[in-house]
Amino acid sequence: MTMNSIKRYMAYTAVALLPLFGAEAAEVWVEAESFSDKGGWVVDQQFIDCMGSSYLMAHGLGNPVKDAVTTVNIPEDGKYTVFVRTFNWTSPWNDKKGPGKFRVKVDGKQLSATVGDTGNRWEWQRAGEVKLKSGSHNLALHDLTGFNGRCDAIYLTNQPELASLPDDGEELTAKRRQMLGLDKATPVRASYDMVVVGGGIAGMCAAVAAARNGMNVALVNDRPVLGGNNSSEVRVHLGGYAEIGPNKGLGRMIREFGHSRAGNAKPGDYYEDEKKDSFIANEKGVTLYPCYRAVSVTNAGNRITSVTLTHIENSNEVVLSAPLFCDCTGDGTIGYLAGADFAMGREARSEYNETLAPEKADSMTMGASIQWYTKEYDKPTRFPEFNYGPVYNDSICERVTMGEWKWETGMNRNQITEAERVRDYGLLVIFANWSYLKNHASDNAKFRNRSLDWAGFISGKRESRRLLGDYILKQDDIDKNVFHEDASFTTTWSLDLHFPDPKNSKRFPGNEFKAATNHIFIHPYAVPYRCLYSRNIDNLFMAGRNISVSHVALGTVRVMRTTGMMGEVVGMAASLCKKHDVSPREVYQKHLPELTAMMQDGAGKDASTLPDNQKFNLPNQLLDNPPALKN
Repeated sequence: MTMNSIKRYMAYTAVALLPLFGAEAAEVWVEAESFSDKGGWVVDQQFIDCMGSSYLMAHGLGNPVKDAVTTVNIPEDGKYTVFVRTFNWTSPWNDKKGPGKFRVKVDGKQLSATVGDTGNRWEWQRAGEVKLKSGSHNLALHDLTGFNGRCDAIYLTNQPELASLPDDGEELTAKRRQMLGLDKATPVRASYDMVVVGGGIAGMCAAVAAARNGMNVALVNDRPVLGGNNSSEVRVHLGGYAEIGPNKGLGRMIREFGHSRAGNAKPGDYYEDEKKDSFIANEKGVTLYPCYRAVSVTNAGNRITSVTLTHIENSNEVVLSAPLFCDCTGDGTIGYLAGADFAMGREARSEYNETLAPEKADSMTMGASIQWYTKEYDKPTRFPEFNYGPVYNDSICERVTMGEWKWETGMNRNQITEAERVRDYGLLVIFANWSYLKNHASDNAKFRNRSLDWAGFISGKRESRRLLGDYILKQDDIDKNVFHEDASFTTTWSLDLHFPDPKNSKRFPGNEFKAATNHIFIHPYAVPYRCLYSRNIDNLFMAGRNISVSHVALGTVRVMRTTGMMGEVVGMAASLCKKHDVSPREVYQKHLPELTAMMQDGAGKDASTLPDNQKFNLPNQLLDNPPALKN
C-alpha cells in the first residue's frame, strides 16, 4: 500500500490517550490536539494531508500562552522517558535555535529538556524522564515564548531503548493508528442526498440552496467557524456584485448571512461569524459536521460513493455516502482524491490564447495571506527581539501598522505540499518586521505605544488546484463577452492576478512577502454552468476557487460573493439531479431550461424581508452604470 493511499484512507487526528500493554514495554501515546484543556494553544489542521495530523500551536504573538493540559493514564509504575514530535519552524531561513521552544510538565513539574527550538523537520525530540506510579497524571505543554511552538504528539515509554518512533511517512501513519486503536474502531456512517465538503461561502450557499429545494445535505467544515476566508480566523471581506446579470436571483441569499461592514484585517466582530452559524443551523435540511476534515474517498468507477472524515481534535471517524458530492475545499481535495482531472499553476499563453498568460507554462500561483494589525495604547508596549529570517534595516523595513491582502507569500511554492512553510514565512516576516520597528527603527517613537494585537494563523489562500469541467473558462470568454446557453452566475470582479511586488522582490529576492496586482476591469460576465461539475467524475460538483477556469480567468471568479453564487447554482442543479435521477452533466443536456428558471428566481428568501447590506467591496468602474449583459 502506498503512502498516498494510506493517507487517503486513514483518519489522522486521534483521542488524547490510549496505553498499550506489551511484555516488553508500557507505552502511552497522546495526540496534542486532543488535550482536554488547550489553554492558549490553538488547533492547526491545515496540513493534515501532508503530515498526517492536526497539532497544537502556541500562537501568542510574542507572549507565552497559557498551558495546555490533559490527563493521562499510566499503566504501571516505572521511570518513563517522554518524547515530543515537534520541530524548529524557522529552520528553513536560518540555522539558529528557533523561537518556538516549550517544555513538557508532568504533575506540574517541568521536564529537563527544552523542545521545539531545534530540528529542520518534524521529528521526535526527547523532553526528559519522570518516575510515575500507575494511574492518572496531569500532562501539560508549557510555552516559553509565544512564538508558535508546535506539538503534534507525545509518547511516554518505560523502556526507551525499545521505542520505535518513525518521524514521518507510512511507518508513522501505521504507528499512530496502532497506538490510538483506530484500526479497531468502527466509524459512524450516514447517508445524504448530497455531501458538500468545505464550509466557506461557496459551500454554505451550495448546502442551503440544495436543502431549500428538497434535499438532505451534509456540510463538512474542518474548522470550528464557518465562512472560510470570510471568517474571523482569516478576515477577508466579501467582494464582487451579487444579484446581477441574466440570473438576478442569484446572490440574494448572501444578504441573509453576509457581514455589513467592509474591510480586510479588521477586528473579529466585523465578520459576524454568528450570522453564518445561524444561517446553517436554521436550515432543517442541512446537517453540519464542524471540525471534520475529509481525508479519503471511495470510488466505484468514475463515481464517488463515500467520503471519510476525521475530527481535527479526536479520533472520531465518519463515513458519509451520497449519490452527489460537491467539492468546496478550495484545494480541490475531494476531486483530487477521486482522480478528477485538474490543473495547477499558469498555462502557457498559447494554450488558450490568453494575452495575460506567460509565454511558457509554469507552476506559479497567487499566494496566501496572513493578515495582521496593531493597536495603539496609552503607554509604551514591548515586543521581543525576533530575527530569524529576513534582516531588516531602516531602508527596507515596512513602516506600517497593519498588513492585509498585500502581505502574501508562497507564489513560487506549492500551495498544497509546501503549505506549512508558506504560512510560516507569512508569520516570520510579520514578527521580524514588527520587532525591527519596535526595537531598532530610527523613528520607532511612532510605534512605541503600539502592540501587535492580531495576526491570523489560518492561511488565506487564493489558488491551488482547479478541477476541470466540461468547459474551462478563459480570458477570451470574458474579453469577447462570449455567450453560452448555460449562462449561470455572473462574475464582476476585475481580472485580478497577483504577482510578487517588484519592490519587495528587489529587497528580498526569492523570499518575497508582498504582492501587487493590476486591476483589469471587465464587463459583467455570466459563466457557463459546465464549469461547475467535473468532466470525468460523474457525480462531482465544485464551487469556489477550484472550479473549471484557467489561471487567468480565476482572477475574476475567486471573490466570495461570486463563489457564493456558484454554490447556489450547484445546490439548485443538485436538486434537479435528484428530481430527474440524472447526473450534473445531464442537467445541462436535458434540463437546462428548468435550471435557468430556478437561477432567475434564486434560492434566497424574499428580498423585502432582507437587509440590503452588501454594497461594499465592489468593482468601482461598475458602480454607476454597469454594462448590459447578453441574455
